[in-house]
Amino acid sequence: MNSQEAANVLQMVRQANPLVHNITNVVVTNFTANGLLALGASPVMAYAKEEVADMAKIAGALVLNIGTLNPTEVEAMIIAGKAANEAGVPVIFDPVGAGATPYRTETARNIASAVQLSVIRGNAAEIANTIGESWTIKGVDAGEGSGDVVSLAKKAAEQLKTVVAITGKEDVVTDGNTTYIIRNGHPLLTKVTGTGCLLTSVIGAFAAVERDVLKAAAAALVIYGVAAEIAVKNAGDEGPGSFQIAFLDALFRVGADEISRYGRIERGE
Repeated sequence: MNSQEAANVLQMVRQANPLVHNITNVVVTNFTANGLLALGASPVMAYAKEEVADMAKIAGALVLNIGTLNPTEVEAMIIAGKAANEAGVPVIFDPVGAGATPYRTETARNIASAVQLSVIRGNAAEIANTIGESWTIKGVDAGEGSGDVVSLAKKAAEQLKTVVAITGKEDVVTDGNTTYIIRNGHPLLTKVTGTGCLLTSVIGAFAAVERDVLKAAAAALVIYGVAAEIAVKNAGDEGPGSFQIAFLDALFRVGADEISRYGRIERGE
């Protein structure tokens, strides 16, 4: 997996315009939809348990995000997830804030158990708490924590039988056997609400067109990080407001040249 292969998957997304079904949180819905559109995918947000199964079956990917969870939506997520599994549609899960409260942690574990996931994407604390490991978390943001993120990712991949993407200063993505480290991005990503949630949906868009889910997730991480770096170059380090707009523009415009020039991905141990 290299930057050129990542660019090729992006081109596949733009050509296919895959439908990404998001059951996500109220804070990020608009940003997620705009980000997917900018990238070249087609977002849909359907939450009613009466229709989620039908929507999931016709989507290219299903994204489940528990950022503002409630029992009704959790039920809808599991219904949609099982329908996606039956239809062979990849399911990408974002266990937002797992570890912050017992209910949130239990919900993340229940979804991971009830639905066969293609990818789980979160920060180290969220992934750790989803598999029963201890890691500091405050609210829905990662605490300082400590530990070997690569080992954690591999353990989670083995336990959940899925591709695991742990994002932070460096991103780690693994299926338990093959691991990639991605060193792209910018700190301003942490100052705009919903950038992590959008990333999960972007992984969904890539998984919708690339059957090698590990490759899809790695490509998404590289391109997302490169787009963030381009946004800072274009908007300057003015602050999160300017960055947010420039980032959407960068997702729209990023191409093979920039990905090859700025992409930093390497094989991990």
